[in-house]
Parts: sequence; structure tokens; C-alpha cells
Amino acid sequence: MTRSIDLNSDLGEGYGPWRAGDDAAMLDLVSSANIACGGHAGDPDTMVETVSLAKARGVVIGAHPGYADREGFGRRIIPCTAREIERFTAVQIGALMGAAALAGAKVAYVKPHGALGNLACDDRDVADAIARAVAAVSRDLAVLAISGTELEPAARACGLAVHSEIFADRAYLPNGRLVPRSRAGAMIHDAAAASQRLVDMLDTGLMPALDGPPIALAAHSICVHGDSAGAVAMARTVREALTKAGIAIAPFLPRPA
Repeated sequence: MTRSIDLNSDLGEGYGPWRAGDDAAMLDLVSSANIACGGHAGDPDTMVETVSLAKARGVVIGAHPGYADREGFGRRIIPCTAREIERFTAVQIGALMGAAALAGAKVAYVKPHGALGNLACDDRDVADAIARAVAAVSRDLAVLAISGTELEPAARACGLAVHSEIFADRAYLPNGRLVPRSRAGAMIHDAAAASQRLVDMLDTGLMPALDGPPIALAAHSICVHGDSAGAVAMARTVREALTKAGIAIAPFLPRPA
């Protein structure tokens, strides 16, 4: 039986006349798209346009809520209570669902962005707040969570479908967390090396870690960051390497009708 894995990217991360990355090119390569919801990036026009591009290519659409921090691109922790996180997450998901409705599409899942997603890895209160927000908006929405983190059990506790994500272009710590971007070696820029690492991981279930032995991770989806330099080339190389290894690229969720 042919194995398969989802390939996703964070898209729609522009604002007004400013655009981040080449969304159209990425959408020709990925099977799922995490689309910014107006928090760390995105606006109504950008959301509707990106959803429309994804729909036209048969790419599954996910909401990508984050801190309202355009200046920091959502990669700084903004002090918030769990209730505040629950509310802004729900509102951002709803915003993308409205954009999707205008484009004749539907949102299938939620993946928290940047600092919010990283905080939810170990802070169960934050993870619970995100899961409650998703469940309140729609229990038909799945959660795409960083593999091996607190968001997985939090989402399951709310009765949500959960899928685990690994990263093509990020290094890992021995505890299974991503290496902070402030540390050397956090980003992997060599597309060939990143691709081989993924093929090996899907064969063995083990992900290499800096300063430690490989770690066991579940994987339903692989993320290539759409705003990174060389993102399209990275996604293309990863897709080609996986396909060559007999691993088909397919969405982790069916596209909603």
C-alpha cells in the first residue's frame, strides 16, 4: 500500500498591499493551507483571495489564528488570560469562515500560529483555551497540533479530531519542542537535507534532535513555512523527495463539500 502524508504551509500572511511569500506557487505544491485570520497577518481581501486560490487548486483550508501582533508577526508572546485567548481564537476562526463563505469554500481545521502555538505546546491552560474556542465555533473542525504537545490531549478532551504536525524546515530539541528561532540552527535551509530527514523520519518514526538522540513523533502533516526565503523551492524539493520515496502527498482531511 502506498503511504501518504499531508504537506501544509502558512499562507495569506500579507496585509493590505504587502504580501509575504508566493502563495499561488505554494498552493500548487501543498495539500493543506493554514490561512492567517487577521491576527498576526491577513485582512478581509487577503483572506478571501487566498481561500479562493486554495479552493481552485483543491487544497484543504485551515484557520491559522495567532496573537494580534503584526509588528512581531505573531512570534512574540502577548500577555493574555486564557479567556482572552479563547475569545480571540474563536473570533479569528469565525473571520476566516466568513471569508471562506464568500469564496464558496469551507474551513476544515485550525492550526494556531507562531508564539500562540508554541505556548500551547506546554501550557495546558492555553491549549485548553484554544481547544474550547475551536469546539465552540464548530465541533466539525479538526485541530492540527505540533506533534507530542499539550494541544493534542486538550483538543481530544473537547471531542475534536486531532492530527499531528512535524516541520520540514525547523530543528528539534531533545524534548520534542522546536529550537527557538533566536538560536543558531533553528531553521533548516538546505532543502535536500531537510527532505532526507523527513524521508528517514517517516521510515523510522524518529526525528533528529540537536544535542540529543532522535525523538519519536507522530506525523500526519509536514509544514513548510510559506514566508521563509526559498520556501517554494523547499516545498518542491520536499514533495519530489517524498514522492520518489513512495510517499504520496495527500490531505490529512478531505476537503469539505
